[in-house]
Formats: sequence, structure tokens, C-alpha cells
Amino acid sequence: MSQTTTPQGRTEGDLRPALRRCVRVDPQVFAEQHWSRRPLLSSAAELDSSSPTGPGGFADLLTLADVDELLSTRGLRTPFLRIAKDGAVVDPKRFTTSGGAGAEVADQVSSDSVLRLFSEGSTVVLQGLHRLWPPLVEFADSLAADLGHPTQVNAYITPPSSRGFSPHYDVHDVFVLQVAGEKHWTIHEPVLTDPLRTQPWGDRAEAVAAAAEREPVIDTVLRPGDALYLPRGYLHSATALGEISAHLTIGVHPVTRWGAVESALDLVRTLAVEDPELRRSLPLGVDLADPGTTAEDVAAVIAGLHSWLDRVDPAVVSDRLRSRTWAQVRPEPVAPLAQSAAAAALSADTVLRLRPRLRVQLRDVVGERVTLVAGRRHHDLPAATRPALAELLAAGELEVGDLPGLDAEEQLTLARRLVVESVAVVPDAVAGGPVHHGDDESPGRSPRGGEHAAGA
Repeated sequence: MSQTTTPQGRTEGDLRPALRRCVRVDPQVFAEQHWSRRPLLSSAAELDSSSPTGPGGFADLLTLADVDELLSTRGLRTPFLRIAKDGAVVDPKRFTTSGGAGAEVADQVSSDSVLRLFSEGSTVVLQGLHRLWPPLVEFADSLAADLGHPTQVNAYITPPSSRGFSPHYDVHDVFVLQVAGEKHWTIHEPVLTDPLRTQPWGDRAEAVAAAAEREPVIDTVLRPGDALYLPRGYLHSATALGEISAHLTIGVHPVTRWGAVESALDLVRTLAVEDPELRRSLPLGVDLADPGTTAEDVAAVIAGLHSWLDRVDPAVVSDRLRSRTWAQVRPEPVAPLAQSAAAAALSADTVLRLRPRLRVQLRDVVGERVTLVAGRRHHDLPAATRPALAELLAAGELEVGDLPGLDAEEQLTLARRLVVESVAVVPDAVAGGPVHHGDDESPGRSPRGGEHAAGA
């Protein structure tokens, strides 16, 4: 039986802390009544009272001072910054410049240009903060673990009395977290339920504009600490009030049945290409303007595809869906120099920790080999290592000498490969410094059976 370890693995009593910071209702109520169904507005007071961490708003995630730091001293480049005004996106050439002497970079953000545009009423959009800003890297992954769906984070900073984008819908669910200032939000019913990535609002611009003239389902002002959940498809627009407004948009990219359709069709394409009947050329001189001349061939193709679809293994489709989804989620970064040094200095009492936020699946033994799926990669290993791998997945971390079923040399060989392949890390390793051992007390060390609790 395969063994899977992911940050989504949760016990029934888990508090789902990241989700609780975004919604005022119990997570189970949210799942049954709101998820992918209808919006939910939560005030700061309601969130503070329901949060296991107590009051605090969202200042720990991002502040206006943090925004200034990102724009001025972090060497930000496009596309991590977008600027918009009155619903139109500003040409990046208006706010980017050369990186200066010795830098072959032409798209670095110019802070003085951003200042000018912002003062003229443009909205600043920081994109991909789940990959840039440490507090949001952690929060986005925690929320993804609570939801079981990949997440992304953007920040929208709007000058007083300005609107960034005209009414539109997103093709992913969003949690809006108000960070600073006040913003007036208007929400309307969808013109298309559960739109996919291939169904953007621009394809239905007239219907969107007409729907935005109707009575809104939500008309409210978000203040610092307030949150709003919007399922994909709901129309929305927002206008800052009398001061600078900043909010986070946590985009949730749902795993859908259509994703399974795409995975199944991809598999059929892979299998069907081996069918010589489906590779045959059409007759010489075929007249494609006359459907009747190709009707027999098209019928044969459809019948062939039906046959291949009937032979598709649902388990293989599920695995392809898993692979597509895991590819959207990045594990915690590793320190290349420190981990390389640690791998070279491993010993029996070195602590080995499964890489945080890495999605891992340990497959059954086939012949004399076993496959460890880690994120986007497949690692082929000797079957004898499976008990050791299973123990590491179950424990989250252990000493190299505690890897079961292997002799001392095999333990070191496996541990070294796991570190070099970024499946596991040595906690607190420092380039040129000592390697962390099991006898040391480390405040960052995870307890046994923590985040990486294995399930069958």
C-alpha cells in the first residue's frame, strides 16, 4: 500500500489555524455552506473571537512599511509588480528601468516612477508574494494545507478615493484580507458559475458589465482586520476611501473535476498515439470542405477514442491529477551551501528532517526497487530502503542511525542521497559550521509525528 505524506494531512481535531484567520465560521460550516458556493464576509471582531491565536488582524503578514521595502530595496522586477489605473494596466516600461552598472537587467522596478504613478491615482499590485515575502510564504502554505488546494498571494495598494480595476470575476476563489485603510467593495452574482482558467471574464465583458448594474449581493466597506471570501465567478470591484488602502488577495486554485478530465484526456492521447489505425493518413485528394468525405474516418477515430477511454485506469488518472497539482506547490527552500556541507559530514547521530512543505508519496515495492515521489520528482531506490523511508515519513525527523533495516553504511548512503536530492534536510545546518546532532536541543526541531504524519 502506498504511503503519502503532505502538509494537507490533518487530524479531525485540527484547528485549521490559517483558515480560521480568514473566516468567522467553523471550518466545517465553511466547507458545507460557503466553499465554492457563496461569499462570506467576516469582520475583524468576529475573526479575533474565533481565531485560536487571538486578536491581531493581518499586520504580521504585510504592512505599508513592508510594501515600501519591497518596492524600494528588494530589487523587485516584473512580473512581480503590476500597476493599474481606472481598470487599465499600465505599460511596465513606465515603472521599470535598468539595474545600473554591472547589471544586465532592464526590468527592475523604479521606485521614483512608482511614486509618481501612485500619486497620480494608480493602484500598485504586488504579485507572487507567496514566493517573495517570508510571512506570506508560510501563511499561503498553511492555508493550502487547511484547504487541500494550491494558493497564491497578491497585494493591492490603492491611493485614496481610487479604483484599481473595473468589475470583473476571477477564475479562482479568493480570500480578501484588509491590511490597511478602508475599501468599498461591491459584489454581484456570477454570469458564469465555476469558470475555468480558459473562461476569463474578458470573454464575457458585456455580460459582466450588465450584471454589475444590478443589485449587489454584498455592498460593504472592509476595514483593517476584515476578511471576505469570494468563490470563483463572483463579480467584484473595489474603491479606496479617504486614505491609502491595502489588502491581500489569497487566490485559491481549486482542484476540479475538469482537472481530472484533462488528466484523463492527456492519458488517452499518450496511449492512443500507439494505435496504428489512428495514425493512418486520410485518402489522397481528400476534400475537407465536404464533411461527408471524412465522416467514416471521423467515426472510426471517435470509436477508437471511446475504446481507449474505456481502458483508462482511474488510479493512473488520479496520479496524473496529483502530479499536476503538486507541481503548483513549492516546498520550503533549502540552503544549498549549508546542506551540501551537511551531506558531506553526515554521521549516525545527525538529525535528518523531511523537507518542510514537500509533498511526498512512498510507493509499493516493485521487483527490487521502490519509488519515492517527492513534489515533481520521482526517486528510484533499492527496495531495502522502504522501511527506512516509511519511518522518516511517519516521524518527520530522526537520526541517521535510527533508519531501520539498513546497516551503518547504507544508512549514510540513503541519508546523503535524500539531502542532496532535497528530500530531507539537516536542521540548522550552516555553511562552514557544525552539523546539528540529535543530542542538541533545537527550538526549530519538529516533534515526532508532527507536520509529516503518514497516512495509509
